[in-house]
Amino acid sequence: MFIQTEATPNPATLKFLPGRVVMPSGTADFPTADSAVRSPLAQALFAIEGVGGVFFGADFVTVTRIGAQDWHVMKPVVLGAIMEHFTAGRPILAEGATVAASGATGEDDDIVVQIKELLDTRVRPAVAQDGGDIVFHSFEDGVVYLHMQGSCSGCPSSSATLKSGIENMLRHYIPEVVEVRAVL
Repeated sequence: MFIQTEATPNPATLKFLPGRVVMPSGTADFPTADSAVRSPLAQALFAIEGVGGVFFGADFVTVTRIGAQDWHVMKPVVLGAIMEHFTAGRPILAEGATVAASGATGEDDDIVVQIKELLDTRVRPAVAQDGGDIVFHSFEDGVVYLHMQGSCSGCPSSSATLKSGIENMLRHYIPEVVEVRAVL
């Protein structure tokens, strides 16, 4: 098994591409070790000293380091944990665990449906290339609230992405949108 790695715009996060499907649908974000109970792979990664966050996308795993840990030391250990997990044929999520959904629901009004459609078709694919995801939280009084995950969470350029990229695009297509804000 060969696992590629890619740098992300967030220097604290690396993207690992195992060359196979990681999440058949949706994404899974594990911002803390306590949140990893629903994933054997996330638990194995959090057992590595310096791992502070794990995120699973369609075909990638992003790992965020904390503290003064060095990627030159951590990267081989992370690669080993991912390789061992897939080689053993273990599931990504424990039985009965759920994944994040971003699609429109029957309860959404027309504006929210439009926002989610633009996020799903134009924003999420670009954000996934950087090892992250963006999830719609709410729309209130012209303000769209979004939650950044994976490498995008805590990334130095995420606020610029929200304001310059996503906010401008949403305002262009949906006049009711006046601002975009991150939800932590």
